[in-house]
Amino acid sequence: MVRLYDSLSGTVRELRLRDPGRVSIYVCGPTVYDFPHLGHGRFTLVWDALRRWLSYTGLEVTYVSNITDIDDNIIARANRDGRTEAEVAGEYEDHWWKAMAAIGVARPTHTPHATEFVAAMVETISSLILRNIAYRTSDGVYFDVSRVADYGLLAGQPLESLRAGARVEMVLEKRSPLDFAVWKNAKAGEPSWPAPFGDGRPGWHTECVVMSLDLLGPGFDLHCGGMDLRFPHHENERAQASALDLPFAQHWAHNGWVMVGGDKMSKSLGNFTSLTDMLAQTDSRAYRLLVLRSHYRSPIEVTPTTVADAERSLERFDAMARRFDVPVHRSENFARSRELNWSEETLALLDRVGALLENDFDTPQAIATLFEALTVANAAADGGEMDRGRALAHAIGSLLAGLGLALRGEEKADIDGETALLVRERDEARAGKNWSEADRLRDELVARGWKVEDGSAGTIIRR
Repeated sequence: MVRLYDSLSGTVRELRLRDPGRVSIYVCGPTVYDFPHLGHGRFTLVWDALRRWLSYTGLEVTYVSNITDIDDNIIARANRDGRTEAEVAGEYEDHWWKAMAAIGVARPTHTPHATEFVAAMVETISSLILRNIAYRTSDGVYFDVSRVADYGLLAGQPLESLRAGARVEMVLEKRSPLDFAVWKNAKAGEPSWPAPFGDGRPGWHTECVVMSLDLLGPGFDLHCGGMDLRFPHHENERAQASALDLPFAQHWAHNGWVMVGGDKMSKSLGNFTSLTDMLAQTDSRAYRLLVLRSHYRSPIEVTPTTVADAERSLERFDAMARRFDVPVHRSENFARSRELNWSEETLALLDRVGALLENDFDTPQAIATLFEALTVANAAADGGEMDRGRALAHAIGSLLAGLGLALRGEEKADIDGETALLVRERDEARAGKNWSEADRLRDELVARGWKVEDGSAGTIIRR
């Protein structure tokens, strides 16, 4: 079983499953009021890759990722654009799913919307008030963090330390600057729902705790998200569940930032790059490979240089797929290791890659190991061991598919008669070991604008 860094304990430990053979995962999803940026792309790719790998090893994964469709930012956007909140949320959720499809992120098992769970949130808040853990003010209902003995555990800081560093809030009725809103009273012109403590709408921190427990049940296995959510969002989720004596996530995992010139990429800093804009300029798979080549807990620099390097690496894998006729694994499918006839050599490769991924999901070393295997496959084929090279290449393609990276094999192209004749003549020259003529014909094909490669079935050309 995979071992992951647990943000709560501060150690790399085994992901222990509540139900044998089944994994329950909750990933905090987007607040849909703007286009997704590269940071969104990174966190979805990281946890999509983990989900796929767990499925690849034969586990049944229930993967929940929410949509926050009511929020201060959505309301502000609606007011600015002269539209309803539902129209804004609907438009940007559509942009979200299109971007996710473009980078090959599979749809979650469940995609709960916050507005669908308001009734359950009202029940949760009522229970908190009844236990005197939440209290009413003139603008809503707040959670009293002092009622949770270990508040700050996920942040890695004790309550007093957090209180000393907290911003001074303008809500004078709050008992502590760390207390957070679980309910916001209705304001004129804003969406609201009925509640015994006053019409209004839920606070963000209450939304995720209710949706995760409703869909995954108490004591679910893994809660994931970006490092920026560790505190206060995830700590506030944990605090509410703890206050209600509800077993919550058994393991917490967080991915690192996307960096731009040394700064974290975020909307608040104004330095984010639209994921859609980047995908218009590069192969979406290159971004996945760039993410996989960085450890999920480390920061990642996304620049034209790093993207171009990932594109070159991706081309090496694609060239292998063309040479050895590696089948395409569609991104919407979860390839599994048992679907391949593994040789002794490829089983050893599976074991090496699997061991790396089980050790805190070490994708950089796993990708490096697959590149080493690619070199061995090509060398074997060049030395006349085509079957060995093909077996390795197919194993590499399968393992990459297990991380969501689908390779592109031979491309269909419209080939005119003269070009087809040159290809046949070159294959004949190679069969007769007339290497100088084969090289001359290659140069002529290149001059005509074709990329030329040697595949197991003969010359491969593509634009």
